[in-house]
Amino acid sequence: MAAITDVSIWGAALFAGILIVISHVAFGREVLRRGIIFIDLTLAQVAAVGVVIAAMLHFESPLAVQLAATSAALVAAAGLAITEQKLPQYQEAIIGSVYAVAASLVLILVANNPHGAEQLNTLLAGQILWLQFSQLWAPAILFAVILLLWWRLEQWRQQLFYPLFAIVVTTSVQLVGLYLVFASLILPALASITKPGFAGLLRGWLIGLGGYMLGIILSLQFDWPTGPAIVCALAAVALLAALLIAYRRPGDD
Repeated sequence: MAAITDVSIWGAALFAGILIVISHVAFGREVLRRGIIFIDLTLAQVAAVGVVIAAMLHFESPLAVQLAATSAALVAAAGLAITEQKLPQYQEAIIGSVYAVAASLVLILVANNPHGAEQLNTLLAGQILWLQFSQLWAPAILFAVILLLWWRLEQWRQQLFYPLFAIVVTTSVQLVGLYLVFASLILPALASITKPGFAGLLRGWLIGLGGYMLGIILSLQFDWPTGPAIVCALAAVALLAALLIAYRRPGDD
């Protein structure tokens, strides 16, 4: 119980969750609108290839690792943007194929690395509870700039979606892991998709924030791994919200 009342233990993790939720729900709703549900997993997995290659080349600077991951994701995003225009009917199949190849490539690259299993687990499940506030200011500024571009340049969203989405996903995977990024993008958006406009966005934010808070509390209370605990909590809160919305009285908001 002492850990729950100690803000120094979970404060940075909750701040990271706030950043992820605010920046990801809008993109999650766009992903659902486009019907490309696994695009975030795919771009995150391609970014993981960049991270592993950076480690193999002994890039120790966090900025160098981030640039390697972002570069890999942007190349994949550019290719997927082209296939969406040229082969839209096969886009989901192409996205899934890119994911499978990238995931297999990561397994090959870490196969002979004595720390490969640990590195792979960090990429997937993250270490959100170990984050420090000093690690979050740069992502906070980056997310703010990206959201500003997303909302102010609405007429360019078709062209901006893939590169901006690649940067957002790559940055957040480095912070909280692939599973939590996917859950943060899709679950709040899925539970709020029936509500259009800013009201739906706000509903998604509240669902996401509730999931993060509940997951952190459960993790500290029962000594569960924090990332997976938040993923399960997000699913529970999103499901509860969806049920309440589905069975609310006619005319209720």
